[in-house]
Amino acid sequence: MLDSCKLKTGGTLPFGYNKRTNAVGSSNADLLSANPGMYQLDITLKKGQNLAARDRGGTSDPYVKFKIGGKEVFRSKTIHKNLNPVWEEKTCILVDHLREPLYIKVFDYDFGLQDDFIGSAFLDLAALELNRPTDVTLSLKDTHYPDHDMGTILLSVLMAPREEQREVTMLMRKSWKRSSKFQTQSLRLSDLHRKSQLWRGIVSVTLIEGRGLKAMDANGLSDPYVKCRLGHQKYKSKIVPKTLNPQWREQFDFHLYEERGGIIDITVWDKDAGKRDDFIGRCQVDLSALSKEQTHKLELQLEEGEGCLVLLVTLTASAAVSISDLSVNSLEDQKEREEILKRYDVGFLQVKVIRAEALMAADVTGKSDPFCVVELNNDRLLTHTVYKNLNPEWNKVFTFNIKDIHSVLEVTVYDEDRDRSADFLGKVAIPLLSIQNGEQKAYVLKNKQLTGPTKGVIYLEIDVIFNAVKASIRTLMPKEQKYIEEENRLSKQLLLRNFIRMKRCVMVLINAAYYVNSCFDWDSPPRSLAAFVLFLFVVWNFEIYVIPLALLSLLAWNYFLIISGKDNRQHDTVVEDMLEDEEEEDDRDDKDSEKKGFINKLYAIQEVCVSVQNVLDEVASLGERIKNTFNWTVPFLSWLAIVALCVFTVILYFIPLRYIVLVWGINKFTKKLRSPYAIDNNELLDFLSRVPSDVQVVQYQELKHDPSHSPSKRKKNNPG
Repeated sequence: MLDSCKLKTGGTLPFGYNKRTNAVGSSNADLLSANPGMYQLDITLKKGQNLAARDRGGTSDPYVKFKIGGKEVFRSKTIHKNLNPVWEEKTCILVDHLREPLYIKVFDYDFGLQDDFIGSAFLDLAALELNRPTDVTLSLKDTHYPDHDMGTILLSVLMAPREEQREVTMLMRKSWKRSSKFQTQSLRLSDLHRKSQLWRGIVSVTLIEGRGLKAMDANGLSDPYVKCRLGHQKYKSKIVPKTLNPQWREQFDFHLYEERGGIIDITVWDKDAGKRDDFIGRCQVDLSALSKEQTHKLELQLEEGEGCLVLLVTLTASAAVSISDLSVNSLEDQKEREEILKRYDVGFLQVKVIRAEALMAADVTGKSDPFCVVELNNDRLLTHTVYKNLNPEWNKVFTFNIKDIHSVLEVTVYDEDRDRSADFLGKVAIPLLSIQNGEQKAYVLKNKQLTGPTKGVIYLEIDVIFNAVKASIRTLMPKEQKYIEEENRLSKQLLLRNFIRMKRCVMVLINAAYYVNSCFDWDSPPRSLAAFVLFLFVVWNFEIYVIPLALLSLLAWNYFLIISGKDNRQHDTVVEDMLEDEEEEDDRDDKDSEKKGFINKLYAIQEVCVSVQNVLDEVASLGERIKNTFNWTVPFLSWLAIVALCVFTVILYFIPLRYIVLVWGINKFTKKLRSPYAIDNNELLDFLSRVPSDVQVVQYQELKHDPSHSPSKRKKNNPG
């Protein structure tokens, strides 16, 4: 029976398949050719035996991934420090045909580092007998070590056609059919898989402090930082140098995908320059044990170490995010828009991903399998995949909750690959404040660095509805940190770019000093005379309120220059050229990364250079943001600055300065007494963090689309 099945399907048995426990009928192969319809695969991941050790202590922290057709469909929980883990986890997978094997991959979880590969196997679905529970033992293999024993994985599987499901499964099939009416070619991405990306709640975590941490350095202190992980979501805190009682006071959010909760893994590390960071301790937060809509203060003792962490954890209902078909449009009625707006923090964003044209061919067949990733800060949603198409139509509507009106919407197009990570096809970044509501636009796709065009355009229709008062108040609060950003790496071009930007900011101050000095030297008598008269007038009549009044005058002067058509703002081609050079260097780095492995030996020097590179970027960005505030690069922020300066001018005019300083000092001294766990922030720096730097201005710049390059035009011009 087993051999006849292999002959009919042309397949092979999976690695380490246990023939004694798996008698497979030949009718399955006949069913494959006769009925390539839907199947339900019920899997129980039982346990692992004698898994390979990947940690220094001779153990591993194993977890398992299931993949079908290159898509991850299941990930187990992590069992810490165990080579014989017992999972007993169940999952249900919808399969559109049995020709795709189920890949099982086992990894060793390393927090903060790349997880170590333990081994893999595959299960030939065509070799399973339908409607019969089957116990499967799979031997894990690693192609790099083909002779080594990596252990075994024990599963229990049940394959059944969709027509023979139980009542619960009937409901799932109805949901599948509803989602498949619009795009029949997207059956390989099931409704269940799409639902898995919609979160059911928000976990808000405030990292307050650490107490009595273990000393890891020779001076009897540590440089501690914290890493938190919930599923695939990660967050890394700032480093607090030379202390055993660090104060972080950082706030971040995780998405909660499981109704029963989840576990936040927390590890504490000591930062060491030039070598691997030292492990201080770990702890966990079981979210299923916490009540919702309530803030919990937790003091967690560190395992495998000393001391404790103090956290505030709040579980709230899901932020309003959704995916629907294009026919669903809830923004037509004004009253309905106002009612919807009440349910959101600052506002809401609706993105209609319609179609793309003339995409890059990423496959050897001259086609691509494109899908879209739509991101707003830490909210990330995906479309379905349109297979073998360079002009895909998605026609999907995404709705996001806006927490900060100065956020940037990122839409990235990828090519789905079966056995490796998706290929990048193009990307656009659109600041929310630059969006024109209800207008369908063709956006030219850009490269990874957003510095220049790549092949293809994407058609989007975007609506942004927000409360201006709430948005203004949120501007003066700390900016949400994006916890999926890539780590900064050393780049010669990036270091040079930041140095040139820094130099340009410094040269502005130097030129201003030269200008003032020329007035003192009477290089130009009329100019020096005018400056002398202005100096006497300002000093004689100076009051403290003149400072915000002068800044207000500068903003007003630039505004009138812009509206009168005398805009003196220049297109920054220098930054564009530097960004293009950096993109070329990134491409070379990707190709030559294996040849440059020796740089790991210079880790300490590299880390110092990265720090210098980042400091130059921060200082240059600060100067550019101040300039762009007065240049009206973002009108909303410039108007907000005008309102704030008007208020400051009036306050300073009517209220003596000593009273203002007195109120400010009392507030600062009593802030910790009134709100012990308040997060420190500087309103001015928070405001400036929303103003784009010159690099961001170039990245967010919209490229012009030439309609003559669309496929429909080419077909008309070239009928043959």
